Amino acid sequence: MSALQELYTAVLEGNANSAKTVTQQLLDAGTDPQELLNKAMIPAMDEVGRRFETNEYFVPELLISARAMKGALELVKPLLVAGGMQPVARVAIGTVKGDLHDIGKNLVAAMLEGGGFEVVDLGVDVSPEKFIEAVKAKNASVVALSALLTTTMPAMGTVIKALEEAGVRKQVKVIIGGAPITRQYAEQIGADGYSDNANGAVAIARTLAVTDKN
Repeated sequence: MSALQELYTAVLEGNANSAKTVTQQLLDAGTDPQELLNKAMIPAMDEVGRRFETNEYFVPELLISARAMKGALELVKPLLVAGGMQPVARVAIGTVKGDLHDIGKNLVAAMLEGGGFEVVDLGVDVSPEKFIEAVKAKNASVVALSALLTTTMPAMGTVIKALEEAGVRKQVKVIIGGAPITRQYAEQIGADGYSDNANGAVAIARTLAVTDKN
């Protein structure tokens, strides 16, 4: 098994220690950090997402694979930045005002990072003003909103309206998700995309980011 295949397997199986060890060995051997990302880490997370969609993996497996990916990425990211590699897009993600649930948000953030996005994680109970600030100060081109409670769902529409009033709505794509969220609701409040799972969120973010660049 090649070292790149070892890294792929470590991320896929959620072996964080192995993922970091192999990543460091590859970097020490002079392997291009972008090669690690494109040939092992992102494909592994794509496979994790596929297995989740086919019920081969469940939330615990996604979380441990995401943790392994994050550990390896911490070693690679500084070298990618130094080498001038640009992320797919910068995503500002957070759970909306009044909602303190973060497991789903954390999972989507980890999957986005594993998919080559730069993630600005705003945390939970995030006000519309903080999302606006992230768009302006961090130059985020995608805003990802999470809600687990039906009582906090309206806050998503409030954020979109606030982005419009701040004059930045046209420069960002808004995606939403969470247990009570539906595609119909996303259309109702004017969101650009919706997903009911983390892997789908990454796919939609990629599509929106590419569309935005064209």
